[in-house]
Amino acid sequence: MSNLERDPAELVADSAVLTDAGIDILEPRDVPLGGPRAMTVRRTLPQRRRSLIGGWCFIDHYGPDDVSATGGMRVPPHPHTGLQTVSWLFEGEIDHRDSVGSHALVRPGELNLMTAGRGISHSEVSTPRTSRLHGVQLWVALPAVSRDVAPFFEHHTPVAGSIGPAAVRTFVGSLAGSGTDATVFSPLVGAEILMPGGSTIDVPLDPSFEHGVLVDAGEVTVEGVAVPRSHLAYLHPGRAAVTVSAATPARLILVGGEPLGEEIVMWWNFIGRSHEDIVRYRADWQDEVIAGAEPDGRFGTVEGYDGMPLPAPELPTVRLRPRG
Repeated sequence: MSNLERDPAELVADSAVLTDAGIDILEPRDVPLGGPRAMTVRRTLPQRRRSLIGGWCFIDHYGPDDVSATGGMRVPPHPHTGLQTVSWLFEGEIDHRDSVGSHALVRPGELNLMTAGRGISHSEVSTPRTSRLHGVQLWVALPAVSRDVAPFFEHHTPVAGSIGPAAVRTFVGSLAGSGTDATVFSPLVGAEILMPGGSTIDVPLDPSFEHGVLVDAGEVTVEGVAVPRSHLAYLHPGRAAVTVSAATPARLILVGGEPLGEEIVMWWNFIGRSHEDIVRYRADWQDEVIAGAEPDGRFGTVEGYDGMPLPAPELPTVRLRPRG
C-alpha cells in the first residue's frame, strides 16, 4: 500500500504511554488514503518516540471497511525504495501488479511480500467481489548493506501453529511451529494470533528482539496492561515470553526483530539514509515515470493498470532528518 498522504509528516505526534509494566502503549493516528470516499487507516508506526521495531518501520491497520461506502482500495502505480512491503489480509481481496511483472491476489491468510530494493513500482486495487476490506499493511526497512538489491516479489502461505488454545499463522520468520521461508534481510518475526475469549497464553519471544503487539479485535491485556483496539504494545528487548489475556475473542499481530541499529530517512514511499537520497528518488520518479522520460528506469512500468501513476508530493522546505 502507498502512503497516500499529500503532505507526508517527517515526524508524527508523540503519543506513547509508558506503563508500570515497562510496556509502551502506542496510540494510533487516523490517516485518510486519498479523497473524500477513501479508506482511513490507523497508523501506529512510525511515531516520534518509536520509529522502528527491529526492521519494521510502518504499521497501518484498516477495516473492517465497507467497500460500498468507501469505494474500497484503488492505489495507482507508485514507487518504493529501500524497503519490503508485507501485505496481510483478514477479509477481502486485493489485486497486486508491479514493475517486475508480478500479478497476484492478496487473500486472507496468505502473505504477499514485495522487496523494493533499489526501486520498484506497484498498484493495489480491491477486487469487484470484495465487500469488506480488513487487514494490515507493514513495511520493513532494509539494512544499508541490502537496500540496493534488485527488486522482487514473493507469495507464501504460512504453516499453521498454536500456543495453547490460540491459533498462530506466522507470515515472517517462525513462531510456535508456524512460519514461512519468506526472504528477509535482518532477523524478524511477524505473526497473526487468534485467541478464544477467556484465554491466557504465554507467547515465546526471542530475547534479542524488540517486539510489538497490535490489537485488531477483542478485550486484550499484555502483561496485565489493557491494550485498546488498534493500539500497539511495545516490548523492549530482553523478554523470553509475554503473557497475553483475552476476555473476548481476539486477534493480534505480533511483530519483532533485532534492533536495526541504523538511522533511516523515510518520506512518502521512500526509505533512504539521507535527505539527498530522498531528493534523488523523488526526482527519478517524477522524471522517469510521471514525465515519461525513462519508463524502464529505476522504477519501471506497471503493466495492466487502467490509469495514471501517482505523482509524488512536494518535498518539505526543510531538510529531512534521519531517525532510528
